[in-house]
Amino acid sequence: MAAKILVTTTNGFEGYVVTEYMGIVSGHSILSSNTISGMASDVTDGASKDAAKLEKCREDAENQLVKAAKKKGANAIVGMNMTYAPLEAGSFGVIASGTAVKVSRHVSITDTVHKELYVTNYYTRLVPRPVKVILDGNSNIIKMKIVCYNYNHEDIQSIRTDVEFTNLYDERLDIKNVDFVFSNNNNLSVIESEYVLTKIAPNDLQLLKDAKIILNKYATSNEICACNDVPKNVTLNTRKLEALKEQRGIDAVEKYSADGMVWTCNCGHVNEAGDEECSVCGRKQRDIMNETEFNYEEMVDQMREKDTVVEIKDVLMEYIKDIDAGVRLQLLEIMESGLQYEKTRGNMKETVVEKVEKTFEEASIRN
Repeated sequence: MAAKILVTTTNGFEGYVVTEYMGIVSGHSILSSNTISGMASDVTDGASKDAAKLEKCREDAENQLVKAAKKKGANAIVGMNMTYAPLEAGSFGVIASGTAVKVSRHVSITDTVHKELYVTNYYTRLVPRPVKVILDGNSNIIKMKIVCYNYNHEDIQSIRTDVEFTNLYDERLDIKNVDFVFSNNNNLSVIESEYVLTKIAPNDLQLLKDAKIILNKYATSNEICACNDVPKNVTLNTRKLEALKEQRGIDAVEKYSADGMVWTCNCGHVNEAGDEECSVCGRKQRDIMNETEFNYEEMVDQMREKDTVVEIKDVLMEYIKDIDAGVRLQLLEIMESGLQYEKTRGNMKETVVEKVEKTFEEASIRN
């Protein structure tokens, strides 16, 4: 069944907001001269039959109006007007017109709204690094600012960027050439911009899940610098990224790793094996190595959300590269044993999760 078209003679509907104007549409219906003559002469039928014929003519005109709006892809008509006009040869016309629009239900926002998103891309050289987007507003406007790491402690005056948002439906909203101004950074390592107004609809704000920032250029008190680098995307999922930032700082985007030739810092920069500290953020490799410890609680929490050992093993395989080799073998044995028992004894989820947690606790005591 086709969706019903909303029609009103006013400029809108209570509880709805117009999202797109599709153009003027019209429909018409004509009463022939013979019909009008019959209505005038046939007094025995009474006024009710005459009114019914006029009403049918009006309905036909409105139906044509609705069909025209549907063809444009509209789901509503605003400003509908009905005109009655005499035509040639004694006929009579009814013309319905209005504006075809798209409307959506309006979600009222009575208080202020606030959302913070970690930036999920980054640059690997010494440029101002956006790390967080902060959005604030109400039912009328949404304003935005960014937080940046200023590794060089430069006197950053402004940054011109493209901001790319993604919502829960994986739809993108791109905002080009946004100028963020920094009025009170005082050469600090972490700087926060002034707010800028956006065209983001308040109803869409809570749907946003991800933000990426493309740095075009930035201005210091001494020069204007262009940035033509292509940023890298964070490879960690949202939960892992948040956990990493809580442990290693808001600019952390990758887990520490080393292969004897190079080592990757938490800021994402790849350093030579002989470098004692990261050439971008200044983190010392020895400190990162001493502090790095696998966060098994996060993995266990995800395992508890699953229903079967098969699903639990899938969670383990997401983390397997980060786990110490000795513990890794024990966990794989637990999974294989759990899979076999689950075939004959039923659900083994609780037993397997308990054994996984106990394995890490015992390893922690030994260390």
